[in-house]
Amino acid sequence: MKNTKQFLIYGATGYTGKLAARAAKEKGLSPILAGRNEAKVRAVAEPLGLAYRAFDLSDTAKLDAALAEVDCVLHIAGPFSATSKPMAEACLRTGTHYLDITGEIDVFEALAARDAEGKAKGVMLLPGVGFDVVPSDCLAAHMKRRMPDATDLKLYIGGLGGVSRGTAKTMVEGIDKGTRVRRDGKFVTMARANSDTIDFGTGPKKTYGMSWGDVSTSYYSTKIPNIEVHFEALPQIEQAQRVPNFVKSIMGWPFVQGLLKAQIDRMPEGPTAEERERGRGVLIGVATNAKGERARSRLTTGEGYSLTALTAIEIARRVTNGEFKPGFQTPSLMFGPDFILEFPNVRREELNA
Repeated sequence: MKNTKQFLIYGATGYTGKLAARAAKEKGLSPILAGRNEAKVRAVAEPLGLAYRAFDLSDTAKLDAALAEVDCVLHIAGPFSATSKPMAEACLRTGTHYLDITGEIDVFEALAARDAEGKAKGVMLLPGVGFDVVPSDCLAAHMKRRMPDATDLKLYIGGLGGVSRGTAKTMVEGIDKGTRVRRDGKFVTMARANSDTIDFGTGPKKTYGMSWGDVSTSYYSTKIPNIEVHFEALPQIEQAQRVPNFVKSIMGWPFVQGLLKAQIDRMPEGPTAEERERGRGVLIGVATNAKGERARSRLTTGEGYSLTALTAIEIARRVTNGEFKPGFQTPSLMFGPDFILEFPNVRREELNA
């Protein structure tokens, strides 16, 4: 394996990419920044005093040359449904560890299917190193530790604020796909999201099931066969639930997807610095065994995008320094259920014995 002690951030010109680049600099790290547009990458890299590269993922010669310089790539350029495969294939070709910040179930599953390739090449494939899914995956692993015989796991996520353009586009891509859950270890797609109620700490709140990355990753991390993820029913989520299924189907057409994404490009790039400073995430884990016994824990975190930058850069730093396991990994499989507690503004509480 290579030993360059260096990593590359691909997608450094996007909202989250810029946050990650600044977080790396603040930690005294000097990653190489990269993206498709040279002028945009230079504008991010030069004020930080960082090296940069410009190339499209379709240019395999430039892609492989850039990866040859580093031990690890932190892939931030979504939508990962389109970009994960070429980057992962390049990592396997060049012996480079792969990290990304996806929350997309199909991306996790595609990378999990390449576990044997990763092991054969000595390459780690570790997607989901941001808010998707570090805190929730660590909470899932903690619930398994609390209740080793759990048969059901529900993760509830609240306190979410504004989203970046990239996140909004990923959400649009899944608008016609239904809601996915695990049943007996298998994926099941529900035409309409199921609702529930949970107390995030300020009284009962309505929630809706969502096709979040943990429906994939929590199964690998815990082997609990039945898994659901729910989001707090914020106004925009309530509005989406009222859209008829036939309208959602139309919204999945390529032409309509293009129109929706064009609208998203007119949105603000992402939450402001003040919004990130005020923001908080709250996650509740509920594990249940066959006897009906239940364990509940609450995890509070800082704002999602700020936390993504911190967790992603810390994982890239560790992997670059030789802390890795070949093959497909989840954050908790690699770093343990308590990894998330190392970050500022994170607290875990047991809500029952």
